[in-house]
Amino acid sequence: MHREIAGKLTGPVTKWLVLVFWVVAVGILGSFAGKLADVQNNEASSWLPGSAESTKALDKLEAFQDPNDMPTVVVYEKQSGTLDDADRAAIKADLAQFQGLKGAVQPAAFTQPPYTEAPDGKAAQVTVTFNFGKNGWQDMPDARDQIKKIADHPGLTVHVAGGGGQAADSAEAFSGLDSSLLFVALGVVILILLLTYRSPTLWLLPLVSAVAALSTAMGVVYLLAKYAGVTVNGQTYGILTVLVLGASTDYALLLVARYREELRNHSDRHEAMAFALHRAAPAIIASALTVAISMLTLLFADMNSTAGLGPVCAVGITLGLLVMTTLLPALLVICGRWVFWPKRPHFGSPEPTATGIWARIGKRIAKRPRTVWIGTALVLAVACLGTLTLDANGLTQQQQYTKQFDSVRGLKVQLKHGLVDDGSPVMVAVDSAHASQVADAIKGVKGIGQPFVVPAKTGVALVAATVDADPTSEKAFDAVKAVRAAAHKVAGADVAVGGSSAIWLDVETANHRDSRVIIPIILVVVMVILMILLRAVLVSLLLIGTVVLSYGAALGFSALLFQHAFHYPNASPDLPLFVFVFLVALGIDYNIFLMTRVREETQDHGTRQGSLIALSATGGVITSAGIVLAATFAVLTSMPLVGFVQLGVAVALGVLLDTFVVRSVLVTALNLDLGAKIWWPSKLDSGSRADAPPAQEPELANA
Repeated sequence: MHREIAGKLTGPVTKWLVLVFWVVAVGILGSFAGKLADVQNNEASSWLPGSAESTKALDKLEAFQDPNDMPTVVVYEKQSGTLDDADRAAIKADLAQFQGLKGAVQPAAFTQPPYTEAPDGKAAQVTVTFNFGKNGWQDMPDARDQIKKIADHPGLTVHVAGGGGQAADSAEAFSGLDSSLLFVALGVVILILLLTYRSPTLWLLPLVSAVAALSTAMGVVYLLAKYAGVTVNGQTYGILTVLVLGASTDYALLLVARYREELRNHSDRHEAMAFALHRAAPAIIASALTVAISMLTLLFADMNSTAGLGPVCAVGITLGLLVMTTLLPALLVICGRWVFWPKRPHFGSPEPTATGIWARIGKRIAKRPRTVWIGTALVLAVACLGTLTLDANGLTQQQQYTKQFDSVRGLKVQLKHGLVDDGSPVMVAVDSAHASQVADAIKGVKGIGQPFVVPAKTGVALVAATVDADPTSEKAFDAVKAVRAAAHKVAGADVAVGGSSAIWLDVETANHRDSRVIIPIILVVVMVILMILLRAVLVSLLLIGTVVLSYGAALGFSALLFQHAFHYPNASPDLPLFVFVFLVALGIDYNIFLMTRVREETQDHGTRQGSLIALSATGGVITSAGIVLAATFAVLTSMPLVGFVQLGVAVALGVLLDTFVVRSVLVTALNLDLGAKIWWPSKLDSGSRADAPPAQEPELANA
C-alpha cells in the first residue's frame, strides 16, 4: 500500500470517517448475519452435482416421492425374551398415534409394510413418514420426542432411526452452532490476545475488528445463499466462523506488531501508522488474496457444498482484509499509545525483537543451516508416511458422531436383529416398458432384498429393493455398484440408480475427484502468486515444497492420532482436500509474512543477515498468529461431529507445525544455506556479501 494512501486512511479526520463507514456497514450487513442459519441446506442430495447418477434418479423419481419426505423408522427391542401379542398390539396402536402427529403424511409408494418384526422375534419396527417442508429436518427433534413419549412401554426400549431419526440427530448436532461455536472461538481468541499482548486494553481492538469482519461476512454470505444460489450448510458456517476470526486476528497481529515498531521511530502516531500500513499492508494484502483465490479454486469442485465453500470463504477473507487494513488502523490511531499499556512503545525506545528469542534461535540455525534444514525435512518426510494409514473413504452413519445419538442406537438394534431400513432402499428409475426386466436383472445382487416394481408414472417406473446393511457403509455402496452394473445391462431401459446409499456413494466419488482436480490447481495458483510477489522462481519453488511437506506431515500425524488416540478408523472423503486448502493457503500466509520481510531487509543487509533480521522481527508475530489460527480451528473439535473434529485437529496441528518448525526453522535454514541463490533469476543481493556467513555481518542488535 502506497504510504500517501495509507496516511490518508488514518489521518486526523479520515480515521473518523472510516469508523463511521464500518459502523454503518456492520449495522446493515450484520442484521442479515443472524438469518444465515435460515438458508442452510444440510441435505446430502443438494450437495451433489447434476451429473451424479443419484441426482438424475432424484429428478426422474419426483413423481414417486416428495424431496421433503422423511421416512422415520421407530425401532422396538424386547429387553428380555421375545415379543408377545400384547407387545405387538401396543406397537401397532403406537403406529396409529404416530400417523396422527403434526407433519405425518401418507408414506411413499416404495415403502414396505408399516410393521415389520425381526426374524428372532426380539425386535420390531414401524415406519411413519414426516414432511415439514423445506428445512423441516429442524422440526424432527420435536417429532422424535413425541414418538418416544407415545412409545414408552414397560419391557421395551425404543429408538427413532431411519431418515427422520438422522434428521433429528443432525438438528441436535448443529443446534447452537451459530452461538456456541462463535462464543468458544471468541473466548479462545481473547485468551490468546491477552497472553500475546499482556495488556488489559489492546486485545479489544483486534477483537472488535474481527467481529466486525465476521458479522459483515455472514451478512454477505446470507445474501449470496438467498439470491445467488450458493450452497451453505452447517459445515460451511462452522468453517467460515473459525476462518474469519482466525485469519483476521492474524492480520491484526502483523499490523499491530509493525505499528508498534514504527511508534518507536516516529513521534506522531498518524505518521507511524502510515509507515506501518505502507510496510505491512503489501504482505497482508498478498496473503489475503492468496487465500481468497485459493478458496475460489473450489468452484471447480463437483460437490455443490465444496463449490459453495469457495466463495463463502473468499468473501470472509476479503472482508477480514478490508477491516484489518482500514477499521483496525483507524481504531489504533484514535486510541493512541495508551492502548498498549503497560508497555507503551515510546518514541526512540529500543526494539526488543532484535535481541529476543527468535533472534537467538536464528543465530543457532546460522551455525549449521544445512544440517538443520536436511534434518528437519527428513523428520517431516517420515511423518508424511502416516498418510498411508488414512482411510478417507467416508464415515458410516455409526461413525459420523462423537457420541452415540438415538438413530445410531436404533441402527445397531436393526443390524443386530436382522431388520433393514425400509425407508432407505435402492431406487432404480427405469423406462416403464423395461421395469420387469430391470427387476429380474438385479434380483440376484448380493446385499439387497427382493426387488419390487412400483407402477409407472409419466412413463417412468420405480424398481426398489431394501439394503441389508447400514445405508452409509461400504457394504451398501458395493450393493449399489452391483445394482448399477446389472441394471445398466438392460438395453434401452434408460436406468438411473438412486436412493440414500447411492447418494452417499456419489458424494464419496465426487469428493475423491475434487481432490485430484483442485489440489494441482491450488499449487499452480499459489506458485504464480509467489513468483509475482517475490519476483524469483527458486524461492517460490522452495516455499511451495515446504508447504506441501508441511501438509503431508500434518496429515500423517493426524491420521495416526485419529486411529490410535481418537479411535476413528475412517475419515470423511473431503478431509484431505479441505486440510490441503487451508494449510497450503494459510501456510503461504506465513511464508509471505516472513519472505517479504526477508526481501525488504536483503536490500540493506544481504540475504543471510536479512533472513536473521526478518526471523527476529517476524518470528514472534508469526508464531502468535499460528497459535491463534490453530486454536480457532481447534474449536471445531467442540462439535459432536467426527468430520469437524478431524478437520479441526488436522488444520490446528498443521498450522502449529508450519509456524514453529517449517516457517521459522526450515525456511530460515534454507535461506541461510543458499544465500543469494534463492532469488534466482532476479539480481537481488548479487554482491559479494551475499556469500558471507552471518557471523561476519553486524550484530542483530545494531542492525
